[in-house]
Amino acid sequence: MPKPTNNMLGLAVTPANVMQIPGLNTLGVSMARVDFGPDGLNPPHTHPRGTEILFVLYGELDVGFITTANVLVSMTIKQGDIFTFPKGLVHFQINNGKGPAAAIAAFDSQNPGVQAIAATLFAAMPPVSDSVLSKAFQISNQEVDAIKSKLA
Repeated sequence: MPKPTNNMLGLAVTPANVMQIPGLNTLGVSMARVDFGPDGLNPPHTHPRGTEILFVLYGELDVGFITTANVLVSMTIKQGDIFTFPKGLVHFQINNGKGPAAAIAAFDSQNPGVQAIAATLFAAMPPVSDSVLSKAFQISNQEVDAIKSKLA
């Protein structure tokens, strides 16, 4: 069943990995259902322990990943289409269709992990210093603080 997507990102992820199903331990497989509201975003993130293949149940998604050579590989996928995100690479999905969308993500790991890039950098505890973030992103300390306050 679809999950509510009435949040800041317009997204709901329902995982089915070893944390929810202990019997998956050592089997090297897990899944997740991903529900997108209109304009819903699964923000840039990585799975450090697993490759992902995404199957669209309904709707239309713009998807992509960035290679280690900083090349964006992207396309629009629709109902019945699949797209693969290699292990450890930064990737995203956004619903650019007019209605809701849903997909099933399958992983070659019972616990692929997830590391959301923005939250990792701007909501870490203890925090990454403003000077590191402002220099890395070429923004002011005030802009860093504004981003941190939104992700807290």
